[in-house]
Amino acid sequence: MQVTELDLDGPDGAVLSFGPATAGGPAVRAGDVYALVRLRGRPVATVVCRVPPGKAPADAVAAAAHAALVGREMPAPAPSGDPGRASVVVATRERADQLARALDSLLDQDHPDFEIVVVDNAPVTSATRDLVEHKYGERVRYVREPVPGLAIAHNRGIAVADGAVIAFTDDDVVADPHWLTALTAPFAADPGLGCATGLILPARLRTPAQILLESHGGFAKGFEARLYDPARPPADEPLFPFTAGSFGSGANMAFRATALRDIGGFDPATGTGTPARGGDDLYAFVSVLAAGHRLRYTPDALVWHHHRETWQDLRNQAYGYGAGLTAYLTALLVRRPALLPALLRKVPRGLAHARTITAHREAAGAAVPGEHGAQDYPWPRQLSRLERRGMLAGPFGYAKARRRVRGVPLPWDRRGEK
Repeated sequence: MQVTELDLDGPDGAVLSFGPATAGGPAVRAGDVYALVRLRGRPVATVVCRVPPGKAPADAVAAAAHAALVGREMPAPAPSGDPGRASVVVATRERADQLARALDSLLDQDHPDFEIVVVDNAPVTSATRDLVEHKYGERVRYVREPVPGLAIAHNRGIAVADGAVIAFTDDDVVADPHWLTALTAPFAADPGLGCATGLILPARLRTPAQILLESHGGFAKGFEARLYDPARPPADEPLFPFTAGSFGSGANMAFRATALRDIGGFDPATGTGTPARGGDDLYAFVSVLAAGHRLRYTPDALVWHHHRETWQDLRNQAYGYGAGLTAYLTALLVRRPALLPALLRKVPRGLAHARTITAHREAAGAAVPGEHGAQDYPWPRQLSRLERRGMLAGPFGYAKARRRVRGVPLPWDRRGEK
């Protein structure tokens, strides 16, 4: 399936181009298309359609886009203001090729004042250091963190970052040129904002595993901006703030630096690279809200994510999601006991909600054009079982990870170490 972008306001009408994974490649051709729709430059929708042979691809996708937008209210302008100095932290481990693609897109940002910090986590080769020093030089800062774990690597980035806002993304994304400006501008407009998250779309949809994941929601949280305020809990989320997965994802998030340091950064016993398998971003979201700060989801801040390609990747991801969910809840119980009463009241409903989601995935397929036309992609029961097994294992994984990192201090006092 071709991933494309459709600009409805092109100089000569609708303009269709390939997405970031194949930028500069051949023209969009007949076949199945997944398109991001932009209006006045802003992401407003995604559409999936088939371009018939002999029909202009831009016309076919534009027709699908107009049909999808009928009756839809266009989003209000995003909050704006001087974003100030920003830092972008990218944690990585032995994926220099992917990292180079991400760094190229980050260096192309339209933000007026920012730095990029690469944290090389528990490296076994010099590939990442060589890439940063030889290709990017002083444009990218290199920092080595010997202790494995995504949260630990992120904390290392926090320690050396000098921006008033610290953004985080992954080494397997391509950032839209306006990403950093859109993600950081809300902090200037709202002094009470502690965190912002953004839109994550697929960079490629080439394999059944990638299509299956995206057909069931992927990482996207929609095209409607939303503000989460602990002083005014949302009526439609009775589990707030413990439904942290609805706020955004770690591949596209930013924090006010003072707020993030005040909560102690990320829990080092969570995240990829630890027995907890995940939950580092969820823990930070809830901790910032619990400290009284607001959180904003802004779809104008877009990154394209390279989904994992194989069935085994998807199996690992399903298990990791379940483990990360209960690991982050365990972390809250251990590290923020003041949240215990509210958490205990809401956790049973939260776990029931998670089971309902997986059951719904199993029962209802998601229609996505496939190689031979429209197909349904039901969520395999095997993946739901793996997710539930992960949920059972999460607390034990967190306990094991916590023992491993016991005595590892927050790196705030290691500023400047290389």
